[in-house]
This record gives sequence, structure tokens and C-alpha cells, in this order.
Amino acid sequence: MSNFYEEGATMIAAGDLQEFVPFGRDHCKHHPNALNLQLRQLQPASELWSSDGAAGLVGSLQEVTIHEKQKESWQLRKGVSEIGEEVDYDEELYVAGNMVIWSKGSKSQALAVYKAFTVDSPVQQVANVWPTKYGLLFERSSSSHEVPPGPPREPLPTMFSMLHPLDEITPLVCKSGSLFGSSRVHYVVDHAMKIVFLNTDPSVVMTYDTVQGLHSVWALRRVKTEEENVVLKFSEQGGTPQNVATSSSLTAHLRSLSRGDSPVASPFQNYSSIHSQSRSASSPSLHSRSPSISNMAALSRAHSPALGVHSFSGVQRFNLSSHNQSPKRHSISHSPNSNSNGSFLAPETEPIVPELCMDHLWTETITNIREKNSQASKVFITSDLCGQKFLCFLVESQLQLRCVKFQESNDKTQLIFGSVTNIQAKDAAPVEKIDTMLVLESSGNLVLYTGVVRVGKVFIPGLPAPSLTMSNTMPRPSTPLDSVSTPNPLSKLLGSLDEAVLLSPVPELRDSSKLHDSLYNEDCTFQQLGTYIHSIRDPVHNRVTLELSNGSMVRITIPEIATSELVQTCLQAIKFILPKEVAVQMLVKWYSVHSAPGGPSYHSEWNLFVTCLMNMMGYNTDRLAWTRNFDFEGSLSPVIAPKKARPSETGSDDDWEYLLNSDYHQNVESHLLNRSLCLSPLEVSQMKDEDLSQNLSLDSSTLLFTHIPAIFFVLHLVYEELKLNTLMGEGIRSLVELLVQLARDLKLEAYVDHYYRDYPALVRTTGQVCAIDQGQTGFMHHPSFFTSEPPSIYQWVSSCLKGEGMPPYPYLPVICERSRLVVLSIALYILGDESSVSDESSQYLSRISIAPQKSQAEQEENRFSFRHSTSLSSLAEKLVVWMTNVGFALRDLETLPFGIALPIRDAIYHCREQPASDWPEAVCLLIGRQDLSKQACEGNLPKGKSSVTQVLSSDVPSGTETEEEDDGMNDMNQEVMSLIWSEDLRVQDVRRLLQSAHPVRVNVVQYPELSDHEFIEEKENRLLQLCQRTMALPVGRGMFTLFSYHPVPTEPLPIPKLNLTGRAPPRNTTVDLNSGNIDVPPNMTSWASFHNGVAAGLKIAPASQIDSAWIVYNKPKHAELANEYAGFLMALGLNGHLTKLATLNIHDYLTKGHEMTSIGLLLGVSAAKLGTMDMSITRLLSIHIPALLPPTSTELDVPHNVQVAAVVGVGLVYQGTAHRHTAEVLLAEIGRPPGPEMEYCTDRESYSLAAGLALGMVCLGHGSNLIGMSDLNVPEQLYQYMVGGHRRFQAGMHREKHKSPSYQIKEGDTINVDVTCPGATLALAMIYLKTNNRSIADWLRAPDTMYLLDFVKPEFLLLRTLARCLILWDDILPNSKWVDSNVPQIIRENSISLSEIELPCSEDLNLETLSQAHVYIIAGACLSLGFRFAGSENLSAFNCLHKFAKDFMTYLSAPNASVTGPYNLETCLSVVLLSLAMVMAGSGNLKVLQLCRFLHMKTGGEMNYGFHLAHHMALGLLFLGGGRYSLSTSNSSIAALLCALYPHFPAHSTDNRYHLQALRHLYVLAAEPRLLVPVDVDTNTPCYALLEVTYKGTQWYEQTKEELMAPTLLPELHLLKQIKVKGPRYWELLIDLSKGTQHLKSILSKDGVLYVKLRAGQLSYKEDPMGWQSLLAQTVANRNSEARAFKPETISAFTSDPALLSFAEYFCKPTVNMGQKQEILDLFSSVLYECVTQETPEMLPAYIAMDQAVRRLGRREMSETSELWQIKLVLEFFSSRSHQERLQNHPKRGLFMNSEFLPVVKCTIDNTLDQWLQAGGDGCVHAYLNGQPCEESQLSMLACFLVYHSVPAPRHLPSIGLEGNTSFAELLFKFKQLKMPVRALLRLAPLLLGNPQPMLM
Repeated sequence: MSNFYEEGATMIAAGDLQEFVPFGRDHCKHHPNALNLQLRQLQPASELWSSDGAAGLVGSLQEVTIHEKQKESWQLRKGVSEIGEEVDYDEELYVAGNMVIWSKGSKSQALAVYKAFTVDSPVQQVANVWPTKYGLLFERSSSSHEVPPGPPREPLPTMFSMLHPLDEITPLVCKSGSLFGSSRVHYVVDHAMKIVFLNTDPSVVMTYDTVQGLHSVWALRRVKTEEENVVLKFSEQGGTPQNVATSSSLTAHLRSLSRGDSPVASPFQNYSSIHSQSRSASSPSLHSRSPSISNMAALSRAHSPALGVHSFSGVQRFNLSSHNQSPKRHSISHSPNSNSNGSFLAPETEPIVPELCMDHLWTETITNIREKNSQASKVFITSDLCGQKFLCFLVESQLQLRCVKFQESNDKTQLIFGSVTNIQAKDAAPVEKIDTMLVLESSGNLVLYTGVVRVGKVFIPGLPAPSLTMSNTMPRPSTPLDSVSTPNPLSKLLGSLDEAVLLSPVPELRDSSKLHDSLYNEDCTFQQLGTYIHSIRDPVHNRVTLELSNGSMVRITIPEIATSELVQTCLQAIKFILPKEVAVQMLVKWYSVHSAPGGPSYHSEWNLFVTCLMNMMGYNTDRLAWTRNFDFEGSLSPVIAPKKARPSETGSDDDWEYLLNSDYHQNVESHLLNRSLCLSPLEVSQMKDEDLSQNLSLDSSTLLFTHIPAIFFVLHLVYEELKLNTLMGEGIRSLVELLVQLARDLKLEAYVDHYYRDYPALVRTTGQVCAIDQGQTGFMHHPSFFTSEPPSIYQWVSSCLKGEGMPPYPYLPVICERSRLVVLSIALYILGDESSVSDESSQYLSRISIAPQKSQAEQEENRFSFRHSTSLSSLAEKLVVWMTNVGFALRDLETLPFGIALPIRDAIYHCREQPASDWPEAVCLLIGRQDLSKQACEGNLPKGKSSVTQVLSSDVPSGTETEEEDDGMNDMNQEVMSLIWSEDLRVQDVRRLLQSAHPVRVNVVQYPELSDHEFIEEKENRLLQLCQRTMALPVGRGMFTLFSYHPVPTEPLPIPKLNLTGRAPPRNTTVDLNSGNIDVPPNMTSWASFHNGVAAGLKIAPASQIDSAWIVYNKPKHAELANEYAGFLMALGLNGHLTKLATLNIHDYLTKGHEMTSIGLLLGVSAAKLGTMDMSITRLLSIHIPALLPPTSTELDVPHNVQVAAVVGVGLVYQGTAHRHTAEVLLAEIGRPPGPEMEYCTDRESYSLAAGLALGMVCLGHGSNLIGMSDLNVPEQLYQYMVGGHRRFQAGMHREKHKSPSYQIKEGDTINVDVTCPGATLALAMIYLKTNNRSIADWLRAPDTMYLLDFVKPEFLLLRTLARCLILWDDILPNSKWVDSNVPQIIRENSISLSEIELPCSEDLNLETLSQAHVYIIAGACLSLGFRFAGSENLSAFNCLHKFAKDFMTYLSAPNASVTGPYNLETCLSVVLLSLAMVMAGSGNLKVLQLCRFLHMKTGGEMNYGFHLAHHMALGLLFLGGGRYSLSTSNSSIAALLCALYPHFPAHSTDNRYHLQALRHLYVLAAEPRLLVPVDVDTNTPCYALLEVTYKGTQWYEQTKEELMAPTLLPELHLLKQIKVKGPRYWELLIDLSKGTQHLKSILSKDGVLYVKLRAGQLSYKEDPMGWQSLLAQTVANRNSEARAFKPETISAFTSDPALLSFAEYFCKPTVNMGQKQEILDLFSSVLYECVTQETPEMLPAYIAMDQAVRRLGRREMSETSELWQIKLVLEFFSSRSHQERLQNHPKRGLFMNSEFLPVVKCTIDNTLDQWLQAGGDGCVHAYLNGQPCEESQLSMLACFLVYHSVPAPRHLPSIGLEGNTSFAELLFKFKQLKMPVRALLRLAPLLLGNPQPMLM
């Protein structure tokens, strides 16, 4: 029995024992297996359900037969959470058969599946793939067949690395030191070397040499360039070709393999199976070369596909065989190409650059007896309790665990390894959480070690100790029945244990059937003698699984070092200060006490700790009064008091004494009942205490005796640290008792006095002292950092605030972080020392370390003075930013005592007023600006559907669902639009005008003379007219819904149908065009449906998540929808998603030869690659442009419209690049003659225009500095194209083709101006855009003689005027005078002005020409005005254009409109309307909307498809993107708008003669998001906020400010200087654009969400538009009685903070007969009012704490003085220098301002203390100063007095001589050096001078 107790002496109880079954095993049963999947594919779904599960049954039967005995494996690791917070759960990766299941726990639930994979081939866990810090590391398995390499060649590498899935696999190099110190770098080629372990941090590899039987350790790192060169330059070493051949034989051999010359087994069977979930089900067997890998190679990051798979076939280059060797493997020398005469050194054999390198660190020493197979089976790194690291490896064959100690060198560059310690072990596993490891000894004992120190045996409740089981000779009879229905399945798991042995209440498994499913049960016989632990696996954190000999597994938890925070902190501090060996011993001792079976509960842990610690210091805790009464709720562990382990049967008097001394007894004695029963108090024998105190002395032989002073000092620092955490009050009180005892025994009076002042109630001035022999004190080690003056953090801060000097404050790194933080922040903010937080070694802190420092005398006091910092606000900023950098958050701030926290809160308050918009999220949270932190956090989100879009696209159902089934406008953001246009329903109106999904009304009156048949024809003709309008709507709708939708990747994009039917009114009969009654043009709807597809595609926002598969998935099934899909593709290009479409698919679409698809794709791809000069796209476009193909190429038959699209595409891809060859070709193409075979005779105009536009884009804005093109004479050539003349000789490659003239068009050798003029004019405009080049502009001036006017088409005058104005950009002025100034004089004088009626007569003037010229020139000038002020909402431009639009409309109805021609007038009106819409883009202006609506109603007559198109484009521009987008005026935007708004509109829906319709959509390239939507951060809804926008100064106006009510469209960002959210309702927020517009651009691109935060006491503009309900407005009337005027009920209107509302509810509402409490209520109400109005709700707790403290002092109930300290610090802060200076700078701002609270507090405290003095306290003070004891009842008040008045300790007084002072002046002089305030001295003077009555102030 005694033996058993000895064992138990150091037993450690393991925590809860649970049966362990891998979660994946259970999940596998329910997982749809690969077989099931295949079965399901074979059967149609209907059968599956109907066959009543029969097929499923077959499947499961098959499964059973196949996986009868699955091999399974799993590994566990510590859970990783998404955000990176501390988590405490496991993740499990389980592999069985062909399934991989990854499951993880979480805080809220047990394990749940995270991901599950099923693959075709069984998954193998791979022994030779290792994860590293950089990537993967592979080992090649060597085969016995490999012939030893012959002399001429190098061995092949055996280890390889791959850093990224798409990278090459590269060989590893190693660098091993040789004997002579020169280390050599070479490939790893040794077959004997096997990796047994790889660790990521530190990055080390452990290898085992199978030949020598030794383990080595290597450091793994990236290769340095010089080493790369050494490895790659082997060839330079020998001069012979022989040698040259050698060096690259590796490469050559690999190359030859990659060509498939030798039948290699798949390079990595295991590699491919890891990734095999990506392989298709039909992939060839693993032995063949897997195509998936060579495709991977083509995707490599490093190589472009152009290099071909030949030179680079990824993995195949190395002969890496897998475990199943193919017998036919050729040896290297048989390989046909490998003759070594250098012939194979082709250029393609570029060597493979290695990426990782191993440095040799350590190899174990060679011993004589080595077995061959002593390879380590398990390797891990563990650290002991003091942080020393060990690399441990288990050699199973010798049952040894070898531990090597290692540490970083001082410069942190390398690891230094120490000696090896062997521990006998069968198995082992690390327990990371508590820095220990579990070792399974061969005897079956489980032992805990820390490092190599044995801690103790682990006792597992429920598992017998090995010694017991052996003695259990009676096996329990076990019947088959027994195993079927055991009520307690766990006993079955543990084998035949007696039920009694199961000590722990194990959570029972209710469902015993689960156990039968377990794959083990079949072969488990439970008749064995007993179970023992077989092995240890899966250590995570402090949990570990034990495999028992009967195959079952249990998971146990190893207890932690300490659970209470206080004990943990103290242990850390003591550990920090002791030498490592002592520390480990101390911790081991503590751990075995703490974790003994039946160990302490949480509460008594501290008592246990104190007892244990004091025992180790040499105290006899049984005889010390205060430790003797500790009440342990468990047995005392044998370590401390061995004699208590076996209680004597007889009992003793001690027990009785114990009871009498207990607190319980004292309570009962003083109990009322006791008195009433007149029970006389028992006489407790006091004798015992006295004789105890006689001979209490310390045992100096104990472990920690010599270290007592050091331990005492660090515990004191811990005490000061805990004072800074208001939650640790209880812990501080416990700690004080220990400290006081030690301070008394060490005779440190100063410390005892310090503790007394803090806790007068706890610390009596006298107490039990343990003598320490004088002789023994010499042995005590007094550390250098020990100070005789106790360091006090409060005192330190107080001195700083008063501006006195203080020595640096000592702190323990890591343990005393709060002290460090407080000291540095005070130094920064109060002393203004900016360097305090920047450098590590601060002058304000002395870091404690074991190494000796300079003695105390040298650490003189630093005089700290307040330095004038650059700017005070920057100090606050610096402080706040620094605090968040060190991880200080609001939670920490709330637990700081309020006095200490006040300076920090003050800094926060200053920062909150004017934060910078670019602070990181954490800073904004700390200063309480959630609006900013949310903005910052949104900014860091990946561009995807952020929470912003969810805010904004909350689906607000509008109208009924049925009617707006699918008009394509359902996804608009109603919420924001209703804020922008809140006062009317214009958005609904726009929807009505732009919808094309419902039938139109066909209203025709049947005249009597019409027959029914004619009437039907009439109706259908009318419908045909209306359809012209319907077909024109989609372009406008695309503008309206631009980028408003995030598609769901699993659903196709809904495309609203284009409805071309009608309904005739009275009976609502359907009218249809397909009835055959009238002729309908063929292909009428093809372009309309193309536009419809574009409109649908443009809804997709650029930030959506779309991939190639989704784009292909949208491809329609029906051929008639192909046009819509073509449009959809173009739209995807315009919003940038087409770049994701695989090249393969693009070619796929183009080869179909569908004209529309080609147009959409070419334009889309080019727009997506705008200005990139992308080569692959250029090739794609060139195929479609004959001029870009080489002359000899075969002529491809490319449809004309596709050629036009390709030409514009070239312009887009090369935009702004001035690429010479492209420009030359395009210049020639403008005047391309029709060929002899008439190939180019139709629609030449649109081709020429496209070439002109493309040329303009390529040279966009380059003006006269076109580098390297002077010989092309671009401007002159363009001028000739514009005005005509003789054709130049056709240069270039195609002169052959054009030798013979066209056979059908008589053009002669002059240029056909009608064809070339528009393109050339616009090309000039774009090349000289905004250059203000007068000479070019004069070429474009309208002709001013009648003769010349006759030579120019009036339409071209529009283009010339436009071009001229665009060149003279800065001359454009927004008034009608400037517009008229563009008209030449001859026209102005003679034309019919837009209103006059009578015609002036003159025979040589052609009136028609003049009036047409007049309107077109005006229209051109208006259009240029639109470009100049696009998206600016410029008022004067709007008025000017609106006037002209009205004029044109009146002129259209004038009698003489026929002179000009209605067509021309309609064109001009449309142009002016578009200009108007450009200026007002996105604004939804009502007047423009009315014009558009009026024109929408006009159908028939001259109104053709093109005019409808223009009017609805204007409408779309007006509401661009639902009001979120506007137009930009950058060069690129103007080019895009010129293409889109080209002022010649198609005559009918298939008309592309003058301008390709698809180009109308290029406006997207000019749209930019400029809507700023304020979103209230608390409610997460859009709201109104006032913005102040500051414009930069320009040549037209000074720097100006403008106020806007957001949500609003901002002006173009380059015009702005800054944007500010203005108060008073919202917190101010400044976005400074002078630093760059990037920040604002990212906000605008994410839906323009700007988070704003309402200030307390304010309502939003929606609820209170005029601002009359705010809290401040109410109290203006009665300013003086503001506290009374504030009704707590009203607070709910002014703040939404629930804490404040509850406070008002419970603390400020009067109830019946309040009496005394009324005054408190008033106080609370006024405090609350002040906090809310001053925006400082966080000060409420401080106010209340101060009030409570003052009341407590008045009742004389202060048992601890910390609150008084806080009040004192608050008062000192407000009177400090730094605060006064801040006030001068910002008189209105700061905490506690305009408050009468502080003076009252101060006054009340003074009065209370003075009254106490007069009532007899003076005697007490006198006694204290003279070192005499005073009465107990006064102690608390005395401490308050001493603290509040900073009275020095008595030990300082004798030095200045107290006696014999006669005058106050003398006292003042003497006390100056003690830094005592005068106020306090006035109160002490009477005592010191001997005057009877005190002098009160």
C-alpha cells in the first residue's frame, strides 16, 4: 500500500476522458460515395425516386463488399478561425478509401463537416510530400532497379520543391560544411537520405541516412543567387567536352523523359491523387501520362504558352517514380538520346533553377552499437516550461526518445544545437499548450515531462494503473450476448474492468449501435486480461488521444498550469526572474501540486499557490496565522504536507483549535442570536499564537530561499500592474496579504507603508513576523533592480501631471504590459515627448532582466518637462495610432481606472472631432468613429459583393410583382433612388417609357369607308410605326440600368423579351406583325435584339463574381436568341468581365461565323483591353482586317460589319499609344477605294468613319507631337480626305489590288469626299483634342461664301463645327452668344432665323442651303457644349441648351420648316437633346425628362428608328445607372462618346450604312461612378447628409466652396480639393483629395457608400428636416436651468445607445416620496445631460464613480484608497500644464468642460478631511509622523488623508529635521524637496509647529 502512495506522490490527474472516434468515419457512412454518384448518373432522376431505393440498395451492397476493411487515417490540428482570434477546438482531416473529409469544431458546436472530397482512385497519404514554409517538398522514391550511375554522368536529384501549384518542380540543393570549413553547394542526390520530419517555424528538416543510421538536421531556406550560379555552372569546372556533357546530362535526361522516350510511371502518383478532385472521371489510369499535368504546365506562371509544351512539360521532366514501379523502367544509360557527345546540348535544354536550399545544422554522434533500422518513427519539437526548445525523435526499435536542446543564436540567423538526452519510451507526444510532453514508458505508464525533466505520472480516471491491472487475475466471463447489449458501452471499450474502477463519470453514449458500426469491433475480443495504453496520437493544444490495446481510443485532456489569471500572472513573473533550472523545478513542483488527483477548485487555487510558494521559500505555512486558516476544498497534496495524507484515527486538539479560529466561528459569535441566548464567548487559547511567534524562522535550505527579494519585487510589480485593471480587485486583495508578509520579514518599512496607504483595512501596522537569521540574509540574492522606494504607478503618473521628476518606472516585459502602456502614453501625451513611443529603450521605463544593470544610484531622476510639440492635436493622433498598434482596444480602456484613463480619453476626444479619413480600422474603433472604421474595413474587403451592396440593394418591392415580371429594371436600387428623387415619381415614369416587354397600344379609329381587312392592315401599319420606337428602347434601358445587378452564378442572366405585338383598345385584341397582311422588312429585329442583349449584360456590375463557365452557361439553346447573346458578350466586354473568358471559347465563337456574335465579341474584347496593346487581341482583330494581313495571305471572306467592328477594335486596343504601324494602316483605310470586284462598294461610309475614329483613338490628344510619324503627314492627309482633291499614289502593301479601278463606280482619281469626310474630320478632332491648336482649327471653320458653301454637305458642317470646338476646348463658353458666334456672317445675315416667318429674297443665294447650314452649325456647337460640360450639371450650359432645344421644337411646327427640311430639324433637335442629356447626365433633371417624354409620344411622320434611338439614349443618359453614374470629360471618354453619339442616326433598324449601330454602346467607357451615398453606420440605411465640396481654383474661377445635400453626384474628382461631411448633425469627416483621389475613387466604385455617424442629441434630416427637434435647440430658451429643463424621458430622441437609455430609465426617473434621493436624481440627470450634449457618453461611469467615492468618504467607509487616487489624478490632469495649453488652443473642446462638477468634488473632499482633522484626526496624523501606532478606527481616514495630500512617509521626515521649526516659511522651504503641495502643508503646519488649532484654508 505504501508503494501506492509513493507512486501517488507525484501523480497528475488527467482531465475528462472521452471515447474518441474520428468524426470522418461516421460521416463517411452518410456521404454520397463515388459509387453512388456513378449509379445516379446512369439512372434518370425519375427512376431513382420511383425504384423505391432498390438501386441505392444495390449500390450500398457493392460498397460493402468493396470497402469491407477500409484503410483509414486521420490527423488533427488546432482549429484556425477566419478572423484570426484565439480558438480552442480541433480540425480533423480524415482519409478512408477514396474520400477525404475535413471537419472542424467551433465555439458553438461540436465537429461539423467543412469540406468533403470524393475522388475516383483511393486516396493515399503520402509519405514523401512535405509541406514547408515556402511550398511543397517532394522526395523521389529510389528504386532498386536503378543502375548505379556510370562514371561519365551525375546522379539524379532525390528531392524537389514546388512553390506554387502552377510552378515547375525544381530540385533541392544542399550546403554541407566539410572538414576544412569550406562548404560546397550541390543538388541533393543521396539515395540514402530520407526526410523524417519537416517543421515550418523554425524552418528545419530532419533527415535520416539509411546507410550510416544517423539523423541530421538542416535549415530550409530560399536559395541565394550566388548559390544558384554555383550549381548551374558546374560546366565551367572542367574544360573537356566530356565534363560539359556531364553537367547537363541531368537536364537532357529529363528532357528526353519528357518527350516520352521511356515509359515512365506517372511522375507522382500521390501528387496527382492529392489533387485528383480536379481530374475528370474518365481520366486515364495513373500509369499513363496524365494530361492534366501537362495542361497545368501550359498554365505556368513563369512561361507563356508560346514556348510550347515541348520544352516545358512540367512535372514530367524528372524521372520520379512512384511506389508502384513499372517493371520496364529503362536505366538511364539506355535512353536513346543520351549519347554523351554534347550533341544534345540544344538551346532548349535550359537548366532548372533550384528554389530551396538546405543548410546543414547538426548530426547526431556516431555510437558503436547502431542497428540498421533506427530511423525515427515520430519527431516533434517541444519546449519546456521556460521556453527552451527541444527537438525530440522517437527511435522505436530501441524504445528511446532522444531530445536535443536547441536555441537561436544571438543574431537570430541560425540555430545552435546542444547535447542529446535519452529517455526510455515506447511512444511520446508533445502537449503544446502547457509546454510539456507525454511519454509512454515501456511499462505502460504515461509520464509527463517538461523538456527532459520528469514532472510526474499521469493518472487517468477510468483507466487503471498498469500495476493494478496485472493483479486483476479474475477475468470477467464475457458472452456474445454481453457484447450486444451492454448498458455501459464504455466498459466494453476499456475491456474487462471492474465497474468500480471507473472513477470518472464518463458521459455515456446513449446509442450503443454506433459502436457496432465501428470498423474495429469485428476483431476485438474483450476476453483479454486488461487494457493498457498502446500508443499516443493526435496531440492538439492540451488534448491527446490514447490508443488502447483493445483497439479503442480515448481522448484525454492534460490539465493546464493554472486556471486563475492571478496565479498565471504571478507564475509568469516568477518564472521570468528565476534562473531557468530553478524556474523549471519550481514550476514542476507547483504543477504536481496543482494537478494532483482531486486537485483544488478554481477558488482555492490561489490559496494553494501561496502555500506552495511559501513552502518553497522556507516558510512553515502550518504555523503562520493567515495561511493556516486557508480553507482547501480538496485534500492537501502530499508534496506540501506529507503527514496530512494519512489522517490519524484518534483525531487531535488541532482540529478543535482550527474550528475556533475559523471565520465561521467569529461570525457566529457576533451573531444576534448568540447575544440573545447569552452564550459566553469561548476562550480561544491565545497562548498558541504567542509561542508560535517566538520561533517562526525560515528554512534557508529550500529551493527559493535565496531568491525571496527578487520574487518579492516582481510580485510587487505585478501588484502595481493589477491596480491598472479594475476587474482584478479581488486578486489584488489576495496578493497584498502575501506581499505584506514578505515585506515585513524582509524589513522593508517603505513597502509596508505603501501597502497600508493602498489598503488601510487589510494592512494592520503590526503582524506576525518570521525571523530570518542575520547570517542567512547574506545568502539572499538581492538583485540589482531592487529599489528601496516602492515603485508606484499612480505616484509616477501623478508626478508627471504635476511636472515633477521621477525615476524610470521598472517593468517586466510581457507581464506588465499595461504599466508600460500607461507610462509611455503619459510620457507622450502629457510630457509631449514624441520619441517616447518610437524607440524601444525608453528613458521612462527600466526593463527588468536577470542580467545586472547599472546600480540604483546612477539611475538619477529625470526632470520631465512639458515640451512644445509641433502641434497638440498631432500628439493625440500619435497616441491613438500608437495605442492601436500595440493592440490596445476599447475593452482595455474600459477596464483602466478612470483617473489613469482620463488623459487617454482626452486624446481620443480630440481625435474624434477631426479624424483623418485614411486611418486604419482599429484606430477609428478606438476613437468611437464606427463610420470610419466600417469604411476602412469595407476598403480592405476584396472587390466582391461587399456588405455595402447588400445594404444598398435590399430588395424593395415596388408595385405588384406580376406587372413587372421582367422588364429588365427590377434590380434597380429603389432605396437610394427614392432618396435622390424623393418628391415625385419620375423613376416610375422612366421605367414606363423604357420598358419593351409589354405589348403597345394600337389606337386606330375605324372610319366608315374602311373595310375590316383594310382596317387590320391599318392597325398593323400603325403597329409597325410603333415598333420602330420599341426597337429603339433597349439602348436607353441599358443606360438606365447600367451596373445595377450582381448575378447569381448558378442562374442564367434574365434577358427581358422584346415584345413587338400590340393591343387594340376596345376589345384588347392582339395585333401581330407576322400575320402576313403587310410587308415587314426582313431581319428587322436582329439589331434590336442585339441591343436588348447588351442592355441586359450591362446590368452586371463590374465587381460581380463571374467566371468563364458562367458566360458559356448563358449561351442560349435557340438559334433565334443568338443576336441577344452576341449583345450580351459585347456588354461583358464593356464591363470588363470578358477578360475572364477562356481564349479557347473566344475562338470557338468566332469560328461559328455568326456575324453578330463576331461583332459583339470583337468590340467587347477590345473594350476590355482598352489601351493595352495586347498582342493576342491584336492577332484576333488582324484576321478580320484585310489591310493588316500580309499581302500574300488568302483572302478571307469577312462580313463588312465585322470588318468595321474590328477596325474600331484596333482603335480601342491601341488607344492613346500613337503606335506608328497601326496609324499608317488606318490612315490609308479611311480612303480605301472600292475594289475591282466591288467587294467594298456598299456601306463604305461606315468603314471609312470607323477607320477615322480608330485613327483618332490611336493618336488621341497627341496633337503635333506624334513621335516618328512626321513622314506620314497625318494632318495634311486628313485635310485632303476632308475637302477632296486628287488621290495620292496608294502606298503600302495593297497597291496591287487597287491598280485597276472599280468597274461599276466612276470615281476617277479624286477622293470621294462623301465617304471620307466624316472619318477624317473626327480623326482631326481627336488627334488635336483640347490642344487649342488654332491653325488646325481654322481648317475646320465653316465656309463663309455662298460658292464654297455649295461644296459642303450641310451635315458635314455639324461635324466640322464640333471638331473645331473640341480642338479649341478652352474657348467653349456656356452661353447662346458663343453658340451663335460659330455661324459665319453670310449665314447669320441671310438665313431664316429660327423664329422669323417671311423670307428675305435674293436671287444668287440658295435659301435652302443657308438654312440647313445654319441649323447644323448650331447643332454642332451645341454638341461641343455637351462634350465640354458633360456630367457637370453646369447651370448656364443647361439653360443655353434648353433654350435651343425649345427653339428647334417651335421651329419644327413653324410653317416654313419645309425650307430647312423636317429631317434636318429632327436631326438637330436630337443632337441638342443629347447634348442636354450629356450635361445633366445622371441627374434626372425634370425639364429634360419632359422633353424626352414629349418626343417619346411623337410617332409616325419623320420620326424614324434613328430619332427614337437618339431620344431614348438621351433619356438613358439622364438617368445613367439609376442616378449613380455620370460622364467624364477625359480624353478617353470623349473618344468613346464621339463613337456612341455620332450625329447621324440610322434610318431604320437594319441601317448600318453611315455608322455601325453596335458602337452606340461605347458610352459605357465614358461613364464613371460619382454618386456619394451617406449610410448611417448604426442603422445601415442610406440617409441625407450635408457635404461641403471645395473646388480647386482654375482660370475661370477662384477656389470656391459649395454645399450639397448628399446623396448627390459629385463633380469630376480632378476639379476638387476636398470633400467634407459637415456638422452639426453628423460627425465631421474630411476626405482630402490633394493627397490623391484613390481613396475616394474606391469609395465611389463600391456603390459610393460613405458611412456617417449621427452625433448624440441629433436626429437625421429625414426625421427632422428643419432641425427644430434637437436636444440643444430645446434648451436654448432656458440656458441657466438646463439641468432642470432636461427631462430624462426625452433622451430617447437623442441617442440610440441602449446603455444611456437604460440609465435614464432606471437612475433619472423620479418615483414617489423620494425624499433624500431627489438630489442624487438631479445630479444623475444633469450628468447625463452633459455627457449627451458634450458627446462624451463614455465619461458617465467616471462621473458616477467620483460621486460615489466622495459620498463614501463622507460616510468614512473608505476601505481602500484607489478611488481617491483616481480623483486626485483627475484633478491633477485638469490643472496640468499640457491641459491648460490645449485649452488655450481649443477653448470649447475637451472632457468635463463647462462643468461645475470638479470644483464641487474637490471642495467636498477638502471639507470632509478637514472635519476629520478637527475631530481628532490631527492626533492620529501626529502619531503617524512620529512613527507611533494609532487607533484602529482611524486608520482608513488617515490613509485617505495621506494619499490625498501626498504626505511623505515618516522615514523621509527626520532628514529635514522636524523639531524646532518656528515659522511656516521655514517649513515651506524644508518641504520643497519632498514635493509636498502647499495646500497639504497648511494643514500639517499646526502639527509640526506645535500650534494647537490647524490653519484651515
